Amino acid sequence: MTSTVTLSAAVSRMLHDKLYEKRKIAALEIEKLVKSYAKENCHNEISNVIEILRVEYILSQNINSRKGGLIALAACTIALGSQDAKVHIPGLLKPVIACTTDPDSRMRYFACESLYNTVKVARSDTLIFFNELFDALSKLSSDPDQNVRAGSELLDRLIKDVVTETPSFDATILVEIMRNKLYTKKQYTRKFLVSWLICLVSIPYIDIIVYLPDLIDPLFLILGDTNMEIQSTCQQILSELIQKIKNNPEKTDFPKMTNLIVVHSQSSDNLIKETALKWLVEFIQLAKSVILPFASGILSAILPTLAYDDFSNSIWETAKKANHCLMLLITNEYDVRENMEKNE
Repeated sequence: MTSTVTLSAAVSRMLHDKLYEKRKIAALEIEKLVKSYAKENCHNEISNVIEILRVEYILSQNINSRKGGLIALAACTIALGSQDAKVHIPGLLKPVIACTTDPDSRMRYFACESLYNTVKVARSDTLIFFNELFDALSKLSSDPDQNVRAGSELLDRLIKDVVTETPSFDATILVEIMRNKLYTKKQYTRKFLVSWLICLVSIPYIDIIVYLPDLIDPLFLILGDTNMEIQSTCQQILSELIQKIKNNPEKTDFPKMTNLIVVHSQSSDNLIKETALKWLVEFIQLAKSVILPFASGILSAILPTLAYDDFSNSIWETAKKANHCLMLLITNEYDVRENMEKNE
């Protein structure tokens, strides 16, 4: 280190201590130090303190030192406040995000706690590291340690709040990250991801319909999850999405989604099958002639279902309705063309 900034011997010793109480006292001293630097607008000195904490503590082989580094970095953020923390976000966040993969579960927990404190202070300024934060949260959501998962859930809720209150947030970033992750079969991760979809759907400034072609296929697969909570949440999302499509059919890219829905309407899972058939009914009624190029595929999905003997079955009823709507559309389209030819 070339910096003239140093931590006192007492503070340094307590940050290395195995007792949390002593590390906490040291963090409070660092908070006072950083506050004094911020008051004098001495940002170089603040950067040097952060670098000392990264190199001498976060990167230490001693686990107690790493824990001390985490609590001290959070103390730096608290000392800086929302206004001054902005210029130091990389130094405050990146070392802590790296600690979320530490082999020690207590380190991962303290990393969640440190990130929570930083995000709580800096709010939207932390979103420049949204990709890294989301990736860390995705892994932490399926952490084998229950305390770590609980800590990550608190952080997750906070970041959702920050995203919701930040109209400048680019949802494309999130959809790009989620697109492949949604195909996971890990239940904890699925639960995490569908909770983010619920968040996305609920945010007024995000036009979720634009992103549907990237989300529909994995969403229908998740609908078949054996976990009832995940299944129920997925049903809720799909219900809200189809309502948004009905409200804004002109924004919906029906051609990109129809074949995907046709595939899921042939699923061996009855819930997936019936839900997909219901979507087909809506697509036929809303997209009209746009859907006609997919008519043969739709019929190949509907007809085997209509062959069921159980006419009271709700799946059979939905397939019957889809078939009726499609035949009506084809007939109407034929009549329109015939009239046009006569007029010519």
